[in-house]
Amino acid sequence: MLITACGSSVRLDEPELSGTEAETCAALMADLPETVLDQERRPTEPGRHSAAWGRPPITLRCGVPEPQQMTPTSECLEVNGVGWFDQPGTGGRVFTTLGRDVFVEVAVPSDHAPEAGALTFVADAIDRNVPQHTPCV
Repeated sequence: MLITACGSSVRLDEPELSGTEAETCAALMADLPETVLDQERRPTEPGRHSAAWGRPPITLRCGVPEPQQMTPTSECLEVNGVGWFDQPGTGGRVFTTLGRDVFVEVAVPSDHAPEAGALTFVADAIDRNVPQHTPCV
């Protein structure tokens, strides 16, 4: 995942999406909160399937590939009805939804610890917009 900050916008690698995945991610982007952990939302580039809040940025990308480290027996962290796969990231944690039609990734720098707290702000929008096919167990 590439993150660069240019001025006030955050540049993120975004997957190329079409069809149902693109529609699902567009609905999610429109429903995300303006603040996460008291951090204001920032513009992203290209901005179709991503969002960011604060400095250093908490980032969300919709439609990402399944993490390579994820297995059928991976531990599931449930936050507000949304299951997450938790893994270390560069300078923080990376959380990816489990059991949803589209994978959504949230990267939280350790400056915003405890990192899982950010998930409480985005979980409701994910639950409303990204259909669940398998519950967190």
